[in-house]
Amino acid sequence: MAAPHIHHTIRLQFQSLPLSSSTSFFTTLPSLPPSLDFSPRRLFSLPPPPYSSSPTRKQQLLPFKVCATIAETGQPKWWEKNAPNMIDIHSTQEFLNALSQAEDRLVIVEFYGTWCASCRALFPKLCKTAEENPEIVFLKVNFDENKPMCKSLNVKVLPYFHFYRGAEGQLESFSCSLAKFQKIKDAIQTHSTARCSIGPPKGIGDLLLEPSSAPKDRPAESV
Repeated sequence: MAAPHIHHTIRLQFQSLPLSSSTSFFTTLPSLPPSLDFSPRRLFSLPPPPYSSSPTRKQQLLPFKVCATIAETGQPKWWEKNAPNMIDIHSTQEFLNALSQAEDRLVIVEFYGTWCASCRALFPKLCKTAEENPEIVFLKVNFDENKPMCKSLNVKVLPYFHFYRGAEGQLESFSCSLAKFQKIKDAIQTHSTARCSIGPPKGIGDLLLEPSSAPKDRPAESV
């Protein structure tokens, strides 16, 4: 009668491994002849597990990931990637000066928020449109930096657009999203006819008021 197969389980513990100070594992030995020496001396003379002191793949990639993160922080924000004919507006006076300096050129004003997902989705297409129409002036107004002015211009949702031209003042205003971007193209087609106007810009509302006189406003909503 054949001898029964017996499995012996031995717990081995190794110290000072690269990944931790103590690593434990179990190994199962197959049935062995009775003559085999099971003394602790023989058992612990088994070759060590295949651990290597060389850095793991995760450790090797760590410096690369750190460098990539640092490089990414140096890139311009999405709202800073302007076309050549785009101007960032930081105050009411800058806004009035830009409209005056544009003279009879068509001016498109975008009111946006850096936190606005619709503004971010629409912005690349707006930049492309600006590049395709270098004769048009595009002004960008950050809602959070110019809340009193936006309040005076009745901007309540973002992104929001105003169209201006010289003495004609404000031609049109509307909210717009990426899905409705054709509205901007249609407005450009309507108002891009060459013309001459006489007199100072008008239709700008109450922007000549001091910012402190504007009532406290509520945050704008995203389209």
